[in-house]
Amino acid sequence: MDAIDPIKPLDDYAAAHTTPIDPLIQELIAETHAELPERAGMLSGPLVGSVLQFLIATSDAKRVLEIGMFTGASALMMAAALPDDGELITCDISARHIAFGKRYFERSPHGHKITVLEGGALENIKQLDGTFDFVFIDADKPNYTNYYDAAVPKLAPNGIIAVDNVLWSGEVLDPKEENALAITSFNEHVQNDPRTINVMLTVRDGLMLIRRKA
Repeated sequence: MDAIDPIKPLDDYAAAHTTPIDPLIQELIAETHAELPERAGMLSGPLVGSVLQFLIATSDAKRVLEIGMFTGASALMMAAALPDDGELITCDISARHIAFGKRYFERSPHGHKITVLEGGALENIKQLDGTFDFVFIDADKPNYTNYYDAAVPKLAPNGIIAVDNVLWSGEVLDPKEENALAITSFNEHVQNDPRTINVMLTVRDGLMLIRRKA
């Protein structure tokens, strides 16, 4: 008999006991799976999106930075939690993914809050003025530490950084391939950073929450 993975049923149970996501975002996720099946695993997922939305709403965040937009599901979920005059700036290098996301942004009542920056995130971040109340990192794993170090100085005093995939399907316990090694290095970097306080959650593929020390 094949071993039963205890994590998947628990993830499904958690999702079933979480407020359902907006139908438009459900449609976006379904189209992503249909049109980009080989990359659909890059979606943060409804459960992570709901956590981000919850954190933004309860912290009264008004300005959000997202590093790694993909097809825009997480951007739309976070934008929905912002006030009408809130701002979400999201970065991605793929013109195809940006065009995909913008189609849905145009259909959403929250799309006007979203600004998309195409190109390398590190260069785009350098050009951004002001601070951010919330930062979400979910892009190429080898650059996680670089994105984090670029984001910390731009974090508002009570701001939060959320980082996805910090467990990398459990491979962080015995990292061998490039992405697992990069994630492991990032996790250690944050753990030893005297500037910040962090907590790692076992939500989906691992979600790290980080804030500056007082």
